[in-house]
Amino acid sequence: MARPEEKANAMLNKWVKMRDSENTPQISKRRPYLASHCEHLHDAERWRRQIIREISNGIAKIQNPGLGEHTIRDLNDEINKLMREKYHWNKRIVELGGPDYNKVERHNQLAEQGKSGKDALADSSLGLQGSSGYKYYGAAKDLPGVKELFARNAVKVTKKKRGDVYKYITPDYYGLRDEEDGILLEIEEKAAKKRRLKLDALRKDYRENKERGADGPNSLLQYETDEEIEAGIGDDDVITQEVIQKIILDKKKQALLDSLL
Repeated sequence: MARPEEKANAMLNKWVKMRDSENTPQISKRRPYLASHCEHLHDAERWRRQIIREISNGIAKIQNPGLGEHTIRDLNDEINKLMREKYHWNKRIVELGGPDYNKVERHNQLAEQGKSGKDALADSSLGLQGSSGYKYYGAAKDLPGVKELFARNAVKVTKKKRGDVYKYITPDYYGLRDEEDGILLEIEEKAAKKRRLKLDALRKDYRENKERGADGPNSLLQYETDEEIEAGIGDDDVITQEVIQKIILDKKKQALLDSLL
């Protein structure tokens, strides 16, 4: 009787194990080829940590210049590939509801730049603008042709022709398209209308004073600028020498009165 019971218990144990394995999510031991294939935030975090460990190991290995040129180039390519892969895993983590590691890394890099006054990665990597983020790490910076490449790029950046400056100057720089949206024209029209009303009032006041022969506070002394004086005289009046002398005399009288008061 003992033998059949043992077989039954063994079969029961197998069935329980199979049932538990079906209900328990399978943990993949191999990183997915694409980050979009990962559906769980915990797994994405785990694969990101694995990539960071691989990057750290690669950077530690590439510091040895005795590996040989071909080995260093292959290792540098592998590090750049892992860096791109880490970027995609960071984006996938954000899509799954996790933190934005790309933003955190940029913030930390800017903080390091502010403390040291130079690029935070200058000691560990070198990169060219327009190279799609490809960088050289460790001994790869001393490979044949790499230093010359960065030297030529530095000369190109420092030396700019006059024509290069004018490439970025658009008609907006000269204000040629300021009136296209109509906002400036509307503001100018309001200011011009207000100015015309003021000048019309000055002309009317001057003509009334001229008809009465008044020579007091409402005379030409109230017009502060030449434009207002000309507007006050009127379109049909002619500026004569007598008018100019009268204006000068009135101003001298007013200055004398101000000095006595």
